[in-house]
Amino acid sequence: MIELRSDTFTQPTSPMLDAMMQAKVGDDVFMEDETVLALEAQTAAYFGMPAGLFCPSGTMTNQIAIKCHTQPGQEVICDELSHIYQYEAGGIAFNSGCSVRLLHGEQGRLTAAQVENAINPNDIHKAPSSLVSLENTVNRGGGACYNFAEIERIADVCRRHGLPLHLDGARLWNALVAKPETALQYGQVFHSISVCYSKGMGAPVGSVLLGDEVLVQKARRIRKVLGGGMRQAGYLAAACLYALENHLPQLAIDHAHAQATALVLAQQSWVAKVLPVETNIVIFELPEAVAAATVVEQLKAAGVLVLAMAPQAIRMVFHLGVASEAAAQLNDTIVKLKL
Repeated sequence: MIELRSDTFTQPTSPMLDAMMQAKVGDDVFMEDETVLALEAQTAAYFGMPAGLFCPSGTMTNQIAIKCHTQPGQEVICDELSHIYQYEAGGIAFNSGCSVRLLHGEQGRLTAAQVENAINPNDIHKAPSSLVSLENTVNRGGGACYNFAEIERIADVCRRHGLPLHLDGARLWNALVAKPETALQYGQVFHSISVCYSKGMGAPVGSVLLGDEVLVQKARRIRKVLGGGMRQAGYLAAACLYALENHLPQLAIDHAHAQATALVLAQQSWVAKVLPVETNIVIFELPEAVAAATVVEQLKAAGVLVLAMAPQAIRMVFHLGVASEAAAQLNDTIVKLKL
């Protein structure tokens, strides 16, 4: 089967498994796992940030960051498509006791003007605005990337209003490959960044939360409260280190596969619209006469697994588990579908 439901379905490569087996480990709760410490330090250095914290998932790193930056009764500003709102099980309310100000951006991307207009005045009737959270790339936006100049303008708004700025960078690696900005530039404008190693980077488990030493020390305590304190986690961290050192170039191949498939989809009569493709995600919409469930089943019968995002929308996500031969086979399959 050609697995396109998510880039979380990647399997460790043989060299990655070798690196995991050779990891030097200790008890990470005691901060004695040298491979975890190395991953945290190298990821932080890559983004030019002071410190990092290894966690099991991007949901955990995002939720810890939100709790670090807020107090119960405050409000988080984000786009309505944001993963922190759509896919983290109501964690903003459950973990932090905060409300959410949802904005309608372009494919999940906000502007500085939108953020500034959403900041609540000092009014006892309103929840105090306490955090702005961006997502790059935007999952539900079809892997859309921010224009970094707009991020800088949003950061300026946050500085003027004394608000921290968090980045859900689950697929930030893809944005760094697709756009001209560097990781160091991101480290300069965000107060906290969450990056995932278990998506396009191909590691089996793990995300790192980045920030200054004070934030990361607070985050370490919250991680413990949430049950995220792992022991000999170096075996997992070794996979992430291997990915950081070896898998970034693969992302460009994933992007090329996604763009080629988007062109094929756009030529099919049963496809109404294909969202612009910048990275490894392809989202396409169907006319009312064609149900997403029908397309999912026909593709599955042909050996392709995809995900229905809505009754008339389907997502495909490319990753290192999809070789060039499989990508070509996928495009042949799409052309042969009868809908």
